[in-house]
Amino acid sequence: MTNQTASSLTKKKTRVSDYVLLALIYFSAFLAVAILVGIIIYVAYKGIPSINWTFLSSIPSYINKTFGILGNLINTLYIVVITLLIATPVGIGAAIYLTEYAKPGKVVRVIEFTTETLAGIPSIIYGLFGMVFFGVSLKLGFSILCGSLTLTLMVLPTIVRTTQEALKAVPESYRQGAMGIGATKWYMIRTIILPCALPGIVTAVILSIGRIVGESAALIFTAGSGYLLPTGIFEHIFKTGGTLTVQMYLSMSNGKTEQCFGIAFLLVAFVFLINCLTKFLTSKMKK
Repeated sequence: MTNQTASSLTKKKTRVSDYVLLALIYFSAFLAVAILVGIIIYVAYKGIPSINWTFLSSIPSYINKTFGILGNLINTLYIVVITLLIATPVGIGAAIYLTEYAKPGKVVRVIEFTTETLAGIPSIIYGLFGMVFFGVSLKLGFSILCGSLTLTLMVLPTIVRTTQEALKAVPESYRQGAMGIGATKWYMIRTIILPCALPGIVTAVILSIGRIVGESAALIFTAGSGYLLPTGIFEHIFKTGGTLTVQMYLSMSNGKTEQCFGIAFLLVAFVFLINCLTKFLTSKMKK
């Protein structure tokens, strides 16, 4: 009787529903990959012919009847750098407070709920708020700084929540061991917790870069659509500056589809490189 029971437990029973579900799982995975590959191939096919040296190294000129994205590319770099300089320390600091210092309770739950709610707000609402608060109330007008401050509010939830999860993933025994040998809390966080959570923090920052680069709705309301080259490093942040996505929107509005696909290919390539960089840095830091 015992042998029969053991045999019945180890013997696999073939069911049609298992094969159907397995086929659906494989089909879903194949469909997701096929859609991604299809988009990349289509954008590359349409966009690569539009990319040349003039396209990458000049600005639009109605006199010479040429089109270039150098000004938009520089504006994009400005907004990425300024946004990260503000959002990264604030986001990491908030995550450290919520994870290591704040006592679990109603206040922490409210803050976490608020952060998750901010992550789900449509970007155009951020743009409207940024235009009214930063642009009008603080008198920044349409400027790169106004757009960067608005995007800071957008990417903060991503940095805070992802950093929180990275900090929580550090084993509790590390904290107890450090405190047991007399280390202060801040010394323990700085020398043990943060280095262990660094792969997750880097992932949060790089994901934020991807969202900044791909944003357009909020920047149309705050940063404007200027494409001129900077005349000064710091003066430029107070001037209007359209990013690559904003220029792509404007080109599409004017029916310039070849320009749109050229910019789209560059954005797809940039996002692809960001994901590859994320995987590379994460694997290196884990080792």
